[in-house]
Amino acid sequence: MTTKEEPPSRALATQLRAKIQRGDYAPGEKLPSERTLAAEYGIARNTAAEAVRLLAEEGLVTRQHGKGNFVRGEQALIRLGSDRYSPKYRESGLSPFLLECEKQGKVGRFEVLSVEKIRSPEWVADELGVENGSNVLERENVFWASDDPVYRVTTYVPWGIAKGSGLLRDEIPHKYGIHGIFEDKGYVMARIRESVKTRMPTPEEAEHLQLPSGVPVLEVVHTSLTAEQTAYEVTRFVMRGDMSGLLYNMPVE
Repeated sequence: MTTKEEPPSRALATQLRAKIQRGDYAPGEKLPSERTLAAEYGIARNTAAEAVRLLAEEGLVTRQHGKGNFVRGEQALIRLGSDRYSPKYRESGLSPFLLECEKQGKVGRFEVLSVEKIRSPEWVADELGVENGSNVLERENVFWASDDPVYRVTTYVPWGIAKGSGLLRDEIPHKYGIHGIFEDKGYVMARIRESVKTRMPTPEEAEHLQLPSGVPVLEVVHTSLTAEQTAYEVTRFVMRGDMSGLLYNMPVE
């Protein structure tokens, strides 16, 4: 039984991948040009270009227009733990995200994209336990670590809670952020529910997060619950897969 021969572009990608993994090409190092690769391996230039494209889709290589192709290095992870909503962080005056950025020697900031009243999508209504299509507040932000956008964050709050509050303003007028406003209204976080999945980004997400080709995102859907199990906000985090991590440390029930 014969096997189908591997296409030249994939064969070259396999060899280059092996060299990257061995460290022959170090993180941040520029790869030979496509013209040089074509001459070295006796293939057409467009075949070499296709091999590099395959590596870029895998997230191993970044392609910089006018500069060349470079081996992607390990990124410092912005890692959020399961205790990130704990009141213990309030003493620092910084949110867990800003604290984690500080640990990595980066400056954290938030960019507000929109704050508006919308009709709840079905999945949001299910999480909040409200009627599908009912009014909710939607807040969209991008979280930055120095020059890198790392999270696209969308928060939904039942309109009855958000109406007339500081949640409607771009800049939250509370020293403890949105959760300080919730607590003032009697919604104190006693439990969280989170689901996590990995997927490829939408074109809009890739643009907002400036994602290199081939880099997936982590999607974390977080729901805040009171002691009475009332859901009062749900937030979807879309995180750069190459710069984000999660750490869970919790009892087994």
